[in-house]
Amino acid sequence: MPAPYLLAIDNGTQSVRALLFDLQGNLVDKSQVAITYQSPEPGWMEADADVFWQALCQACQQLWQTTSVNKSDIAGLVITTQRGTTLALDEHGQPLRPAMIWLDQRRAEHAPRLAWWWEAAFRAIGMRDTVRHFQKEAEANWIAQHQPELWARTRTYLLLSGYLNYRFTGRFVDSIASQVGYVPFDYKKGHWAPPHDWKWQALPITPAMLPELVAAGTVVGEVSAQAAQDTGIPAGLRVLAGAADKACEVLGAGCLTPDIACLSYGTAATINTTTPRYLEATPFIPPYQAAVPGHYNTEVQITRGFWMVNWFKEQFGLHEQQQALQEGVTPESLFDALVGRVPPGAQGLMLQPFWNPGIKVPGPEAKGAVIGFGDVHTRAHLYRAILEGLAYALREAKERIERRGGAPITLVRVSGGGSQSDAAMQITANIFNLPCERPHLYETSGLGAAMIAAVGLGLHADYAAAVAAMSRMGQRFEPEPQHAATYQQLYRRVYCRMYKRLQPLYKDIRAITGYPSHD
Repeated sequence: MPAPYLLAIDNGTQSVRALLFDLQGNLVDKSQVAITYQSPEPGWMEADADVFWQALCQACQQLWQTTSVNKSDIAGLVITTQRGTTLALDEHGQPLRPAMIWLDQRRAEHAPRLAWWWEAAFRAIGMRDTVRHFQKEAEANWIAQHQPELWARTRTYLLLSGYLNYRFTGRFVDSIASQVGYVPFDYKKGHWAPPHDWKWQALPITPAMLPELVAAGTVVGEVSAQAAQDTGIPAGLRVLAGAADKACEVLGAGCLTPDIACLSYGTAATINTTTPRYLEATPFIPPYQAAVPGHYNTEVQITRGFWMVNWFKEQFGLHEQQQALQEGVTPESLFDALVGRVPPGAQGLMLQPFWNPGIKVPGPEAKGAVIGFGDVHTRAHLYRAILEGLAYALREAKERIERRGGAPITLVRVSGGGSQSDAAMQITANIFNLPCERPHLYETSGLGAAMIAAVGLGLHADYAAAVAAMSRMGQRFEPEPQHAATYQQLYRRVYCRMYKRLQPLYKDIRAITGYPSHD
Protein backbone atom coordinates (compact mmCIF):
# COMPACT_ATOMS: atom_id res chain seq x y z
CA MET A 1 0.00 0.00 0.00
CA PRO A 2 1.48 3.43 -0.95
CA ALA A 3 2.56 5.68 1.90
CA PRO A 4 -0.02 8.45 2.54
CA TYR A 5 0.53 12.06 1.52
CA LEU A 6 -0.75 15.23 3.16
CA LEU A 7 -2.18 18.24 1.32
CA ALA A 8 -1.44 21.60 2.95
CA ILE A 9 -3.06 24.80 1.71
CA ASP A 10 -0.97 27.82 2.70
CA ASN A 11 -2.86 31.07 2.07
CA GLY A 12 -0.18 33.65 2.81
CA THR A 13 -0.24 37.38 2.23
CA GLN A 14 1.33 37.29 -1.22
CA SER A 15 0.09 33.97 -2.61
CA VAL A 16 -1.83 30.74 -2.10
CA ARG A 17 0.21 27.55 -2.26
CA ALA A 18 -1.03 23.99 -2.59
CA LEU A 19 1.65 21.71 -1.12
CA LEU A 20 1.93 17.92 -1.06
CA PHE A 21 4.15 16.44 1.65
CA ASP A 22 5.10 12.89 2.51
CA LEU A 23 5.54 11.63 6.06
CA GLN A 24 9.29 12.31 5.96
CA GLY A 25 8.71 16.03 5.44
CA ASN A 26 9.65 16.04 1.77
CA LEU A 27 7.84 18.56 -0.40
CA VAL A 28 6.66 16.27 -3.18
CA ASP A 29 4.85 18.81 -5.36
CA LYS A 30 3.79 22.44 -5.19
CA SER A 31 1.61 24.95 -7.01
CA GLN A 32 1.45 28.68 -6.30
CA VAL A 33 -0.97 31.44 -7.35
CA ALA A 34 -0.46 35.13 -6.54
CA ILE A 35 -3.17 37.13 -4.72
CA THR A 36 -4.20 40.57 -5.96
CA TYR A 37 -5.57 43.11 -3.51
CA GLN A 38 -7.59 46.30 -3.87
CA SER A 39 -6.79 49.65 -2.29
CA PRO A 40 -9.90 51.84 -2.75
CA GLU A 41 -8.29 54.56 -0.65
CA PRO A 42 -4.71 55.17 0.54
CA GLY A 43 -3.82 52.78 3.35
CA TRP A 44 -6.75 50.47 2.68
CA MET A 45 -6.09 46.85 1.71
CA GLU A 46 -8.85 44.40 0.96
CA ALA A 47 -9.93 41.60 -1.35
CA ASP A 48 -13.22 39.96 -2.25
CA ALA A 49 -13.57 36.67 -0.42
CA ASP A 50 -13.92 34.92 -3.77
CA VAL A 51 -10.42 36.11 -4.71
CA PHE A 52 -8.99 33.83 -2.01
CA TRP A 53 -11.20 30.91 -2.96
CA GLN A 54 -10.51 31.21 -6.70
CA ALA A 55 -6.76 31.47 -6.11
CA LEU A 56 -6.95 28.38 -3.89
CA CYS A 57 -8.94 26.48 -6.52
CA GLN A 58 -6.51 27.50 -9.25
CA ALA A 59 -3.52 26.40 -7.16
CA CYS A 60 -5.11 23.00 -6.55
CA GLN A 61 -6.11 22.47 -10.18
CA GLN A 62 -2.57 23.34 -11.29
CA LEU A 63 -1.18 20.88 -8.74
CA TRP A 64 -3.22 18.00 -10.18
CA GLN A 65 -1.89 18.78 -13.66
CA THR A 66 1.74 18.38 -12.59
CA THR A 67 1.86 15.87 -9.75
CA SER A 68 2.28 12.13 -10.12
CA VAL A 69 0.71 11.52 -6.72
CA ASN A 70 -2.56 9.63 -6.87
CA LYS A 71 -5.36 11.57 -5.20
CA SER A 72 -6.48 8.41 -3.44
CA ASP A 73 -3.14 8.35 -1.57
CA ILE A 74 -3.83 11.71 0.12
CA ALA A 75 -4.82 11.14 3.75
CA GLY A 76 -6.04 14.60 4.69
CA LEU A 77 -6.22 18.34 4.02
CA VAL A 78 -5.12 21.10 6.40
CA ILE A 79 -5.24 24.88 5.95
CA THR A 80 -2.92 27.59 7.26
CA THR A 81 -3.49 31.26 6.49
CA GLN A 82 -2.29 34.79 7.00
CA ARG A 83 -3.42 36.15 10.34
CA GLY A 84 -5.85 38.92 11.26
CA THR A 85 -7.76 38.98 7.94
CA THR A 86 -11.49 39.16 8.70
CA LEU A 87 -14.76 38.44 6.89
CA ALA A 88 -18.37 39.39 7.66
CA LEU A 89 -21.01 36.98 6.32
CA ASP A 90 -24.79 37.24 6.06
CA GLU A 91 -27.40 34.70 7.21
CA HIS A 92 -26.76 32.61 4.08
CA GLY A 93 -23.00 32.48 4.63
CA GLN A 94 -22.33 34.97 1.83
CA PRO A 95 -19.69 37.69 2.29
CA LEU A 96 -21.22 41.12 2.83
CA ARG A 97 -18.10 43.07 1.89
CA PRO A 98 -14.48 42.48 0.88
CA ALA A 99 -12.18 40.91 3.46
CA MET A 100 -10.10 43.44 5.39
CA ILE A 101 -6.45 42.40 5.23
CA TRP A 102 -4.16 42.51 8.27
CA LEU A 103 -2.08 45.24 6.60
CA ASP A 104 -5.13 47.51 6.20
CA GLN A 105 -4.49 50.82 7.97
CA ARG A 106 -8.01 52.22 8.40
CA ARG A 107 -9.05 52.84 11.98
CA ALA A 108 -12.35 53.29 13.78
CA GLU A 109 -13.00 56.95 14.59
CA HIS A 110 -13.96 56.35 18.19
CA ALA A 111 -13.55 53.60 20.73
CA PRO A 112 -16.71 52.27 22.42
CA ARG A 113 -16.65 53.23 26.07
CA LEU A 114 -16.12 50.44 28.55
CA ALA A 115 -17.82 50.05 31.92
CA TRP A 116 -16.35 52.45 34.46
CA TRP A 117 -14.60 49.69 36.42
CA TRP A 118 -12.76 48.53 33.31
CA GLU A 119 -11.79 52.10 32.44
CA ALA A 120 -10.47 52.61 35.97
CA ALA A 121 -8.60 49.30 36.01
CA PHE A 122 -6.87 49.94 32.70
CA ARG A 123 -5.87 53.45 33.71
CA ALA A 124 -4.43 52.11 36.96
CA ILE A 125 -2.11 49.67 35.16
CA GLY A 126 -1.24 52.05 32.30
CA MET A 127 -3.13 50.03 29.69
CA ARG A 128 -5.93 52.41 28.66
CA ASP A 129 -4.10 53.62 25.54
CA THR A 130 -3.33 50.03 24.55
CA VAL A 131 -6.98 49.02 24.89
CA ARG A 132 -8.06 52.09 22.93
CA HIS A 133 -5.56 51.12 20.22
CA PHE A 134 -7.11 47.62 20.13
CA GLN A 135 -10.58 49.12 19.71
CA LYS A 136 -9.62 51.50 16.94
CA GLU A 137 -7.65 48.86 15.05
CA ALA A 138 -10.55 46.37 15.24
CA GLU A 139 -12.06 45.89 11.79
CA ALA A 140 -15.44 45.11 13.34
CA ASN A 141 -15.57 48.55 14.97
CA TRP A 142 -14.73 50.24 11.66
CA ILE A 143 -17.50 48.35 9.84
CA ALA A 144 -20.03 49.02 12.61
CA GLN A 145 -19.24 52.75 12.54
CA HIS A 146 -18.90 53.29 8.78
CA GLN A 147 -21.27 50.63 7.39
CA PRO A 148 -23.85 50.18 10.16
CA GLU A 149 -26.55 48.74 7.88
CA LEU A 150 -24.12 46.12 6.64
CA TRP A 151 -23.00 45.29 10.18
CA ALA A 152 -26.65 44.86 11.21
CA ARG A 153 -26.92 42.12 8.56
CA THR A 154 -23.75 40.34 9.75
CA ARG A 155 -24.54 36.91 11.17
CA THR A 156 -21.07 35.35 11.13
CA TYR A 157 -17.73 37.07 11.72
CA LEU A 158 -14.58 35.06 11.32
CA LEU A 159 -10.97 34.99 10.19
CA LEU A 160 -9.83 33.84 6.75
CA SER A 161 -8.91 30.41 8.14
CA GLY A 162 -12.45 29.87 9.39
CA TYR A 163 -13.91 31.06 6.10
CA LEU A 164 -11.86 28.57 4.08
CA ASN A 165 -12.84 25.77 6.47
CA TYR A 166 -16.46 26.77 5.81
CA ARG A 167 -15.97 26.74 2.04
CA PHE A 168 -14.60 23.20 2.25
CA THR A 169 -16.93 21.66 4.82
CA GLY A 170 -20.00 23.88 5.21
CA ARG A 171 -19.23 24.27 8.94
CA PHE A 172 -18.36 27.47 10.78
CA VAL A 173 -15.41 26.04 12.68
CA ASP A 174 -11.84 27.22 13.18
CA SER A 175 -8.67 26.30 15.02
CA ILE A 176 -7.81 27.69 18.42
CA ALA A 177 -4.29 28.18 17.03
CA SER A 178 -5.56 30.42 14.20
CA GLN A 179 -7.09 33.09 16.44
CA VAL A 180 -4.79 36.05 15.96
CA GLY A 181 -6.68 39.28 15.39
CA TYR A 182 -9.04 41.83 16.88
CA VAL A 183 -11.63 39.33 18.08
CA PRO A 184 -12.88 38.51 21.62
CA PHE A 185 -10.49 35.63 22.21
CA ASP A 186 -8.95 34.53 25.51
CA TYR A 187 -5.33 33.79 24.56
CA LYS A 188 -4.55 32.24 27.93
CA LYS A 189 -7.46 29.79 28.08
CA GLY A 190 -7.69 29.15 24.34
CA HIS A 191 -11.41 29.85 23.88
CA TRP A 192 -13.72 32.77 23.23
CA ALA A 193 -13.62 35.33 26.02
CA PRO A 194 -15.93 34.66 28.98
CA PRO A 195 -19.12 36.77 29.26
CA HIS A 196 -17.65 39.23 31.77
CA ASP A 197 -14.55 39.98 29.66
CA TRP A 198 -13.96 43.59 28.58
CA LYS A 199 -13.55 42.58 24.91
CA TRP A 200 -17.32 42.11 24.54
CA GLN A 201 -17.76 45.79 25.46
CA ALA A 202 -14.85 46.89 23.28
CA LEU A 203 -16.23 45.24 20.13
CA PRO A 204 -19.68 45.02 18.49
CA ILE A 205 -19.31 41.24 18.05
CA THR A 206 -21.73 38.84 19.79
CA PRO A 207 -20.98 35.21 20.69
CA ALA A 208 -23.51 33.95 18.13
CA MET A 209 -21.45 35.51 15.32
CA LEU A 210 -18.34 33.47 16.05
CA PRO A 211 -17.33 30.03 14.77
CA GLU A 212 -16.86 26.95 16.90
CA LEU A 213 -13.26 26.57 18.09
CA VAL A 214 -11.37 23.26 18.16
CA ALA A 215 -7.77 22.23 18.83
CA ALA A 216 -5.29 22.08 15.95
CA GLY A 217 -5.33 18.62 14.41
CA THR A 218 -9.05 18.06 14.98
CA VAL A 219 -10.98 16.67 12.01
CA VAL A 220 -13.54 19.41 11.28
CA GLY A 221 -15.34 17.80 8.37
CA GLU A 222 -14.97 16.45 4.88
CA VAL A 223 -14.47 18.12 1.50
CA SER A 224 -17.96 18.81 0.15
CA ALA A 225 -19.12 17.88 -3.34
CA GLN A 226 -19.11 21.54 -4.40
CA ALA A 227 -15.59 22.14 -3.01
CA ALA A 228 -14.41 18.97 -4.73
CA GLN A 229 -15.79 20.23 -8.04
CA ASP A 230 -14.10 23.62 -7.57
CA THR A 231 -10.70 22.35 -6.43
CA GLY A 232 -10.33 18.85 -7.82
CA ILE A 233 -9.72 17.57 -4.28
CA PRO A 234 -11.60 14.29 -3.71
CA ALA A 235 -15.00 14.68 -2.07
CA GLY A 236 -15.02 13.17 1.40
CA LEU A 237 -11.34 13.85 2.10
CA ARG A 238 -10.89 14.69 5.79
CA VAL A 239 -10.27 18.36 6.61
CA LEU A 240 -8.28 19.12 9.77
CA ALA A 241 -8.02 22.30 11.79
CA GLY A 242 -4.63 23.89 11.17
CA ALA A 243 -2.96 26.91 12.78
CA ALA A 244 -1.96 30.44 11.79
CA ASP A 245 0.95 30.66 9.36
CA LYS A 246 3.48 31.91 11.93
CA ALA A 247 2.50 29.17 14.38
CA CYS A 248 2.96 26.62 11.61
CA GLU A 249 6.37 28.12 10.73
CA VAL A 250 7.53 27.66 14.32
CA LEU A 251 6.44 24.02 14.25
CA GLY A 252 7.82 23.42 10.75
CA ALA A 253 11.21 24.77 11.89
CA GLY A 254 11.21 22.20 14.69
CA CYS A 255 11.10 24.76 17.51
CA LEU A 256 9.29 22.86 20.24
CA THR A 257 11.18 24.05 23.33
CA PRO A 258 11.92 27.46 24.93
CA ASP A 259 15.68 27.23 24.24
CA ILE A 260 15.22 27.30 20.45
CA ALA A 261 14.01 30.55 18.87
CA CYS A 262 12.29 30.68 15.51
CA LEU A 263 12.88 33.86 13.53
CA SER A 264 10.52 34.47 10.64
CA TYR A 265 11.96 36.75 8.00
CA GLY A 266 8.73 37.43 6.13
CA THR A 267 6.61 40.50 5.37
CA ALA A 268 6.50 40.83 9.15
CA ALA A 269 9.63 39.73 11.01
CA THR A 270 8.98 37.81 14.22
CA ILE A 271 10.77 35.91 16.94
CA ASN A 272 8.99 33.05 18.68
CA THR A 273 9.66 30.36 21.20
CA THR A 274 7.29 27.56 22.17
CA THR A 275 6.49 27.13 25.84
CA PRO A 276 3.95 25.07 27.82
CA ARG A 277 3.29 27.99 30.16
CA TYR A 278 1.56 31.29 29.49
CA LEU A 279 4.35 33.86 29.13
CA GLU A 280 3.93 37.53 28.18
CA ALA A 281 7.18 38.69 26.57
CA THR A 282 5.77 42.22 26.79
CA PRO A 283 3.64 42.81 29.90
CA PHE A 284 -0.10 42.71 29.15
CA ILE A 285 0.49 41.68 25.51
CA PRO A 286 -0.56 38.02 25.33
CA PRO A 287 1.38 35.22 23.65
CA TYR A 288 -0.46 33.39 20.90
CA GLN A 289 -1.70 29.83 21.01
CA ALA A 290 0.92 27.54 19.44
CA ALA A 291 0.26 24.91 16.79
CA VAL A 292 0.95 22.32 19.49
CA PRO A 293 -2.18 22.22 21.68
CA GLY A 294 -1.60 23.38 25.24
CA HIS A 295 1.44 25.48 24.27
CA TYR A 296 2.09 29.15 23.56
CA ASN A 297 4.25 31.14 21.14
CA THR A 298 6.02 34.07 22.84
CA GLU A 299 5.91 36.22 19.74
CA VAL A 300 7.45 39.65 19.29
CA GLN A 301 6.85 41.21 15.89
CA ILE A 302 8.51 43.86 13.74
CA THR A 303 5.52 44.69 11.56
CA ARG A 304 7.46 45.95 8.55
CA GLY A 305 10.14 43.27 8.65
CA PHE A 306 11.48 41.95 5.38
CA TRP A 307 8.93 44.23 3.75
CA MET A 308 11.84 46.66 4.13
CA VAL A 309 13.82 44.65 1.58
CA ASN A 310 11.03 45.26 -0.94
CA TRP A 311 10.96 48.91 0.12
CA PHE A 312 14.69 49.16 -0.57
CA LYS A 313 14.28 47.40 -3.92
CA GLU A 314 11.53 49.78 -4.99
CA GLN A 315 13.19 52.97 -3.76
CA PHE A 316 16.90 52.31 -4.34
CA GLY A 317 17.29 49.06 -6.27
CA LEU A 318 16.61 49.97 -9.90
CA HIS A 319 20.17 49.14 -10.92
CA GLU A 320 20.01 45.65 -9.41
CA GLN A 321 16.56 45.04 -10.89
CA GLN A 322 17.79 45.91 -14.38
CA GLN A 323 20.99 43.88 -13.94
CA ALA A 324 19.01 40.92 -12.64
CA LEU A 325 16.85 40.93 -15.77
CA GLN A 326 19.94 40.95 -17.98
CA GLU A 327 21.67 38.15 -16.06
CA GLY A 328 18.57 36.03 -15.37
CA VAL A 329 19.02 36.10 -11.58
CA THR A 330 16.96 37.51 -8.70
CA PRO A 331 17.52 41.10 -7.54
CA GLU A 332 17.89 39.77 -3.99
CA SER A 333 20.98 37.75 -4.97
CA LEU A 334 22.58 40.97 -6.19
CA PHE A 335 21.59 42.73 -2.97
CA ASP A 336 23.49 40.01 -1.10
CA ALA A 337 26.53 40.95 -3.17
CA LEU A 338 25.98 44.57 -2.11
CA VAL A 339 26.17 43.52 1.55
CA GLY A 340 29.54 41.88 0.95
CA ARG A 341 31.05 45.18 -0.12
CA VAL A 342 30.42 46.72 3.30
CA PRO A 343 32.08 45.73 6.62
CA PRO A 344 29.98 44.53 9.58
CA GLY A 345 28.49 47.53 11.32
CA ALA A 346 28.05 49.37 7.98
CA GLN A 347 30.78 51.82 9.03
CA GLY A 348 28.58 53.24 11.77
CA LEU A 349 25.29 53.48 9.87
CA MET A 350 22.62 52.32 12.35
CA LEU A 351 18.97 51.66 11.51
CA GLN A 352 16.00 51.32 13.85
CA PRO A 353 13.37 49.38 11.84
CA PHE A 354 10.19 50.88 13.24
CA TRP A 355 8.74 51.80 9.84
CA ASN A 356 5.33 51.05 11.39
CA PRO A 357 4.06 52.29 14.78
CA GLY A 358 3.73 49.76 17.58
CA ILE A 359 1.47 49.27 20.59
CA LYS A 360 3.77 49.25 23.62
CA VAL A 361 7.40 48.46 22.63
CA PRO A 362 7.72 50.43 20.41
CA GLY A 363 4.79 52.72 21.14
CA PRO A 364 2.25 54.30 18.78
CA GLU A 365 4.51 57.32 18.23
CA ALA A 366 7.37 55.20 16.86
CA LYS A 367 9.12 55.91 13.60
CA GLY A 368 12.06 54.44 11.79
CA ALA A 369 15.45 56.09 12.11
CA VAL A 370 18.84 55.93 10.43
CA ILE A 371 21.76 57.61 12.18
CA GLY A 372 25.50 57.87 11.62
CA PHE A 373 25.54 59.00 7.98
CA GLY A 374 28.87 60.08 6.53
CA ASP A 375 30.34 60.73 3.10
CA VAL A 376 31.52 57.11 2.81
CA HIS A 377 28.00 55.70 2.91
CA THR A 378 26.30 54.28 -0.16
CA ARG A 379 23.20 52.26 -1.01
CA ALA A 380 25.14 49.17 -0.02
CA HIS A 381 25.64 50.54 3.49
CA LEU A 382 21.93 51.33 3.77
CA TYR A 383 20.97 47.83 2.65
CA ARG A 384 23.32 46.24 5.17
CA ALA A 385 22.01 48.59 7.86
CA ILE A 386 18.45 47.34 7.13
CA LEU A 387 19.47 43.71 7.67
CA GLU A 388 21.45 44.61 10.78
CA GLY A 389 18.65 46.79 12.17
CA LEU A 390 16.12 43.98 11.86
CA ALA A 391 18.50 41.56 13.60
CA TYR A 392 19.19 44.12 16.39
CA ALA A 393 15.44 44.57 16.96
CA LEU A 394 14.87 40.81 17.10
CA ARG A 395 17.82 40.34 19.45
CA GLU A 396 16.28 42.92 21.80
CA ALA A 397 13.05 40.90 21.63
CA LYS A 398 15.00 37.69 22.34
CA GLU A 399 16.45 39.23 25.50
CA ARG A 400 12.97 40.36 26.55
CA ILE A 401 11.69 36.79 26.19
CA GLU A 402 14.69 35.46 28.15
CA ARG A 403 14.18 37.94 30.99
CA ARG A 404 10.48 37.15 31.26
CA GLY A 405 10.91 33.41 30.87
CA GLY A 406 14.02 32.93 32.97
CA ALA A 407 15.69 30.58 30.49
CA PRO A 408 18.38 31.28 27.85
CA ILE A 409 17.87 30.85 24.13
CA THR A 410 20.82 28.87 22.77
CA LEU A 411 19.93 28.27 19.12
CA VAL A 412 18.17 30.25 16.40
CA ARG A 413 16.33 28.86 13.39
CA VAL A 414 15.28 31.19 10.60
CA SER A 415 12.40 30.70 8.17
CA GLY A 416 10.54 32.90 5.69
CA GLY A 417 11.69 34.47 2.45
CA GLY A 418 14.56 36.37 4.07
CA SER A 419 16.09 33.11 5.29
CA GLN A 420 17.15 32.41 1.71
CA SER A 421 19.71 35.20 1.99
CA ASP A 422 23.10 33.91 3.18
CA ALA A 423 24.04 37.47 4.07
CA ALA A 424 20.98 37.88 6.32
CA MET A 425 21.68 34.50 7.96
CA GLN A 426 25.32 35.33 8.72
CA ILE A 427 24.46 38.78 10.02
CA THR A 428 21.85 37.20 12.32
CA ALA A 429 24.34 34.64 13.64
CA ASN A 430 26.84 37.41 14.38
CA ILE A 431 24.40 39.83 16.00
CA PHE A 432 22.77 37.11 18.14
CA ASN A 433 26.21 35.51 18.70
CA LEU A 434 24.45 32.16 18.34
CA PRO A 435 24.36 29.42 15.72
CA CYS A 436 21.66 30.10 13.12
CA GLU A 437 20.10 27.24 11.17
CA ARG A 438 18.03 27.26 8.02
CA PRO A 439 15.37 24.51 7.77
CA HIS A 440 15.75 22.00 4.96
CA LEU A 441 12.99 23.62 2.94
CA TYR A 442 11.59 27.09 2.47
CA GLU A 443 7.91 26.13 2.93
CA THR A 444 8.05 25.83 6.72
CA SER A 445 4.49 27.06 7.34
CA GLY A 446 3.13 24.46 4.94
CA LEU A 447 5.37 21.82 6.53
CA GLY A 448 4.11 22.73 10.00
CA ALA A 449 0.54 22.42 8.75
CA ALA A 450 1.34 18.99 7.32
CA MET A 451 2.77 17.97 10.72
CA ILE A 452 -0.51 18.97 12.35
CA ALA A 453 -2.39 16.76 9.90
CA ALA A 454 0.05 13.87 10.43
CA VAL A 455 -0.47 13.96 14.20
CA GLY A 456 -4.21 14.56 13.94
CA LEU A 457 -4.63 11.54 11.68
CA GLY A 458 -2.41 9.34 13.85
CA LEU A 459 0.26 8.99 11.16
CA HIS A 460 2.85 10.23 13.67
CA ALA A 461 2.42 9.47 17.38
CA ASP A 462 2.85 13.05 18.62
CA TYR A 463 4.43 16.38 17.71
CA ALA A 464 7.91 15.38 18.89
CA ALA A 465 7.74 12.35 16.62
CA ALA A 466 6.44 14.45 13.72
CA VAL A 467 9.26 16.98 14.12
CA ALA A 468 11.86 14.20 14.37
CA ALA A 469 10.57 12.58 11.18
CA MET A 470 9.62 15.59 9.08
CA SER A 471 11.91 18.49 10.06
CA ARG A 472 15.67 18.70 9.58
CA MET A 473 18.12 21.49 9.19
CA GLY A 474 19.87 22.63 6.05
CA GLN A 475 22.75 25.08 6.27
CA ARG A 476 24.09 26.21 9.66
CA PHE A 477 25.76 29.59 10.16
CA GLU A 478 28.19 29.95 13.07
CA PRO A 479 28.95 33.36 14.62
CA GLU A 480 32.27 34.90 13.62
CA PRO A 481 33.91 36.03 16.90
CA GLN A 482 35.53 39.22 15.57
CA HIS A 483 32.33 40.47 13.92
CA ALA A 484 30.17 39.33 16.83
CA ALA A 485 32.32 41.50 19.13
CA THR A 486 31.78 44.54 16.88
CA TYR A 487 28.04 43.97 16.83
CA GLN A 488 27.95 43.47 20.60
CA GLN A 489 29.34 46.96 21.16
CA LEU A 490 27.11 48.60 18.55
CA TYR A 491 24.08 46.82 19.95
CA ARG A 492 24.70 47.65 23.61
CA ARG A 493 26.17 51.14 23.28
CA VAL A 494 24.10 52.45 20.37
CA TYR A 495 21.08 50.40 19.28
CA CYS A 496 19.71 49.73 22.78
CA ARG A 497 19.76 53.47 23.51
CA MET A 498 18.28 54.74 20.23
CA TYR A 499 14.58 54.35 20.90
CA LYS A 500 14.63 55.89 24.37
CA ARG A 501 16.69 58.85 23.13
CA LEU A 502 14.54 59.40 20.02
CA GLN A 503 11.13 58.73 21.56
CA PRO A 504 10.52 62.36 22.70
CA LEU A 505 11.38 63.56 19.20
CA TYR A 506 9.00 61.03 17.66
CA LYS A 507 6.22 62.37 19.91
CA ASP A 508 6.98 65.93 18.83
CA ILE A 509 6.99 64.92 15.15
CA ARG A 510 3.60 63.27 15.58
CA ALA A 511 2.21 66.30 17.42
CA ILE A 512 3.41 68.66 14.68
CA THR A 513 2.68 66.62 11.54
CA GLY A 514 -0.12 64.29 12.68
CA TYR A 515 1.76 61.23 11.39
CA PRO A 516 1.36 58.59 12.69
CA SER A 517 -2.17 59.67 13.65
CA HIS A 518 -3.17 59.97 17.30
CA ASP A 519 -5.44 57.40 18.95
